[in-house]
Amino acid sequence: MLMGEFHHSIDTKGRLIVPAKFRETLAPAFVLTRGMDGCLFGYPQAEWQKLQEKLASLPLAKKSARTFSRLLLSGAAECELDKQGRINLPKNLIAHAALDKACVLIGVSSRIEIWSADRWLAYSEQAEDDFDDISENLIDFGL
Repeated sequence: MLMGEFHHSIDTKGRLIVPAKFRETLAPAFVLTRGMDGCLFGYPQAEWQKLQEKLASLPLAKKSARTFSRLLLSGAAECELDKQGRINLPKNLIAHAALDKACVLIGVSSRIEIWSADRWLAYSEQAEDDFDDISENLIDFGL
């Protein structure tokens, strides 16, 4: 299970250190793509395969399904970890997530998310303010 919050910086060549805690699950390569809420999603190969199978089962006649699949898949890139545990971030994904220098990598169960530090701070502060209400709404899901 991927979990935790880690702060790292993108270097001048667009490389980002993947926390050692995540490398075992993600190595030697994983898929990085556009995420929701202005971040990037990173999936281990096995999880990416499961997601692709679900996407393939979506109804082609439904516009939202086509749009979701197009955006998720067209932004996807396989990222290999180098010997120092870094990945090269594709320019289109850097732009999507407005990544600058300071980044936050978080583990979210079966995926990682990469956020700009500013976006993560704004998002997490808002989410913390709403946490009790969000928790109450999840009772129906058995949490």
